[in-house]
Amino acid sequence: MASLSASPPKCMLHIPTTHDYLLHDLCLVPRNLSLMKQGSLRELRFVRSSNQTEPLIDSTDKLSDIPLLSCSEAMERLKQKRENQKGKQQFLAMYSSIFGGIVTDAGAMVIPMDDHMVHRGHGVFDTAAIMNGYLYELEQHIARIIRSASMAKIVLPYDHETIRRILVQTVSASKCTKGSLRYWISAGPGDFQLSPSGCHQPALYAIVIEDQSLFDSRGVKVVTSSVPIKHPLFATMKSVNYLPNVLSKMEAEEKGAYAAIWLDEDGFVAEGPNMNVAFVTKEKELLMPSFDKILSGCTAKRVLTLAEGLVRDGKLHGIRVDNVSVEEGKRADEMMLIGSGVLVRPVVQWDEQVIGNGEEGPITLTLLNFILEDMKSGPSSVRVPVPY
Repeated sequence: MASLSASPPKCMLHIPTTHDYLLHDLCLVPRNLSLMKQGSLRELRFVRSSNQTEPLIDSTDKLSDIPLLSCSEAMERLKQKRENQKGKQQFLAMYSSIFGGIVTDAGAMVIPMDDHMVHRGHGVFDTAAIMNGYLYELEQHIARIIRSASMAKIVLPYDHETIRRILVQTVSASKCTKGSLRYWISAGPGDFQLSPSGCHQPALYAIVIEDQSLFDSRGVKVVTSSVPIKHPLFATMKSVNYLPNVLSKMEAEEKGAYAAIWLDEDGFVAEGPNMNVAFVTKEKELLMPSFDKILSGCTAKRVLTLAEGLVRDGKLHGIRVDNVSVEEGKRADEMMLIGSGVLVRPVVQWDEQVIGNGEEGPITLTLLNFILEDMKSGPSSVRVPVPY
């Protein structure tokens, strides 16, 4: 639906009546066109969403032919659209194993339509942060995407060391010192069949994203998600099948919240749409849901390691990874969201329940500072230098 959200050009489409069967196959009109009033193709409308009722085709406009573009003309249009649609995120460089190289023109950052990841969702991905010219937890993220690829039955396009070298070189070509690196492994292009047997070879894509937004330490509200949680097989695999995650996030936004929290099939706290959850109990324990049915968060695991310093200092009495009931979570002194996109974000309200005293928790803010400091000056095990 996201691709339908932008206002389209008024000159859209010319469909010969001899090809009316195409309209049926696109689920736009019934196969029996006699059921439609003559000329009603001019009034063709797409259903967008409950709050988007504008037609994609204006019945008052004359329909005209779609232009046939050359490759250079299409690339130029892509470039212009990128330039006109710049937001907070800038795309600085992309590697594609299809190209066999790196491009820095955002208009050329494309993926083949017949890639099995595009039309069947047969792909996995991961993200690593870039801070002060270092890639944070790159090795840990590569290990996870390789594990996800194995679970998705995707043969690796390269070995671990080659993937690492490609990712580092892509960041180097981008000149980006603060942002993120997102990368995908897919079954690759080939055909539009359900089976990947027609895919010629697996593919690796990577893109460097510059984002000037600062990590936010302000407390947020969360709600309990009504969108069904993914089966553990898919929840523990970081695949591109994120529709449940998207719907969960949209549900939260519709309710004026930042994120929606999933519960597992037994009613225990699971995770957010793209982040882990943790609590500080009244007994001053850092409590995090078990990873056996949810994604094993690299940032969450690093937080668990860094939190050991708070135990040594007596600010925490212990660290526990276990099942967490909703009741236990809502009566905790502190609640936080943890992930590479948010780092550590305080939660001050869950549904109608205020967490703790309704303010950002001190342990949560300390852990955020720990992660930020770790990104800037942590050990070599979590920081990979980029040779610019």
